[in-house]
Amino acid sequence: MLEHPSMQYAYVDNIKSEPIKGSKGLCCGCGNYVIAKCGTIKLHHWAHISTHKCDSWWENETEWHREWKSHFPVESREVSFYDDVLNEYHRADVHNKNGITIEFQNSPLTSDELKSRNDFYKKIIWVVNGFKFKGFEILENIPDPTSEELMNYNFNDSVHLSFMRKSEARNRMVEMLSRQSKELRHIQMSELHYSFLWKHAHKAWYGSTMPVFIDFGGKDLYWLKYRVQETNDYLYLKKISKSSFLLKYS
Repeated sequence: MLEHPSMQYAYVDNIKSEPIKGSKGLCCGCGNYVIAKCGTIKLHHWAHISTHKCDSWWENETEWHREWKSHFPVESREVSFYDDVLNEYHRADVHNKNGITIEFQNSPLTSDELKSRNDFYKKIIWVVNGFKFKGFEILENIPDPTSEELMNYNFNDSVHLSFMRKSEARNRMVEMLSRQSKELRHIQMSELHYSFLWKHAHKAWYGSTMPVFIDFGGKDLYWLKYRVQETNDYLYLKKISKSSFLLKYS
């Protein structure tokens, strides 16, 4: 059976409204009729009456989506944009007054899907539900990878962080340096930066050209970042409080 986008908002008498049992409205994107679905199993939502194609990028909303969206003004939630290539509307979870789209992603994306959405919205931030990740482990605090004190060293991707001198990076015989090495022991560990292990990684997020924040619950997000190096780039996490994220983007 063909599934259709479900929405938290529709226009009822030209007012952006949440569903009320028995009500009918107009889709905020395509303008076609939608009806309120207010059952006891799924989240209350609006659903299209016809089989009209509206947004092929949709995914079923969860309580997690709704909770995140609730922190933003109603006028910033579910903002629609027309795609001239696909001849359909795309509904951004949040589009703030500074022109930044924020997408709350619960399901995996392919690299092509991620690229198409990044290209379409231009200025986009991803918040990804980390509860569904398998084999993800935050390992240990690391020094700030942007520190000038470490500009002459490469970070090595391993369970326990080690370094190599950039001057030796392309040598066959390279001396690996631990954090306790004489020349590095003065470097302070950061309370915001972490190494991690992801055994079953959703590789698309590694290649995103736009910011990706992972939500594991609690009061913090983890920003997936990478340090550009002459050999292999180094992936790491930067912790940021949800309150500061919302203060900046809502």
